Amino acid sequence: MSAPSIPVIAQSAGKGAARAAARQRGHHGSGADRRPGWVTYAVLTVVLLIAVYPLYYAFLIASSTKEDVARHPIPSLVPGSHLIDNMISVVTSDIGFWSALLNSVIVSSVTAVSVVMFSTLAGFSFAKLRFRGRGPLLVFVIATTAIPTQLGVVPLFLVMKQLHLIGKLPAVIIPALVTAFGVFWMTQYLEGALPYELIEAARVDGANMFRTFWSIALPAARPAATMLGLFAFVANWTNYFWPLVVLGAVPGKTTLPVALKMLQAHYYADYSQVMAGVFVSVLPLLILFFVAGRQLVSGIMQGAVKG
Repeated sequence: MSAPSIPVIAQSAGKGAARAAARQRGHHGSGADRRPGWVTYAVLTVVLLIAVYPLYYAFLIASSTKEDVARHPIPSLVPGSHLIDNMISVVTSDIGFWSALLNSVIVSSVTAVSVVMFSTLAGFSFAKLRFRGRGPLLVFVIATTAIPTQLGVVPLFLVMKQLHLIGKLPAVIIPALVTAFGVFWMTQYLEGALPYELIEAARVDGANMFRTFWSIALPAARPAATMLGLFAFVANWTNYFWPLVVLGAVPGKTTLPVALKMLQAHYYADYSQVMAGVFVSVLPLLILFFVAGRQLVSGIMQGAVKG
């Protein structure tokens, strides 16, 4: 039998006993009650520095001039003073920055909402409804994740051409309206997070299946749905290959990653300006993760642990 948790000890024996138990478990505890040591923090610090350094390197290049970059490809760790000038140069260049930014916002927002809704609907059906072919159909959906995206570019392009959508934003939005990963993720989450008793209670109260989904399943899936929406937004915000194929590198008509590629000339690239464009494109994502970071971690943890 496992030892009672600290909150249980505090309720039954008082805060003094809880503090004493916490100190004792700090020295002799294990598992969830054991506090991480300095080795854990050191490893996490190294991993964090490795993950952050590429972005900081881009920031260093973006704050330098093209002459400084040519003389010192590896800049010093102290940022320069030309970041604002380079960002203004990107915004006012002939790549159609503001139109590309608006296109990226539209594509990423629409696809994120669509992925959440359709994946949650499919996940609710696979997790809580019983119908013929449920298992093989779910396996087939998951198996599609093993097919590289590039293999479907030619037929998908031909379909978009038949629909007269080449060069238009719907050609980027429609293929990303739902993802197999989203369906799998929401299925796994709802299997443990949504008890059958709640569904049965809603049916007894006279709710139809869609009303049950909207009032019961969707609120229960909010943590995992938030995580899925954030990941879908980021994936479409940074998508370069398909928008380049279907929209082309046309200033004002493409998305932000493709527009930033146009900052590079055929024989010369001003890397300070290019990195300033990269920093500008990453900045909204950093703000988004900063605002929704806690909800993101909650969704990941609750979706990874069933029951």
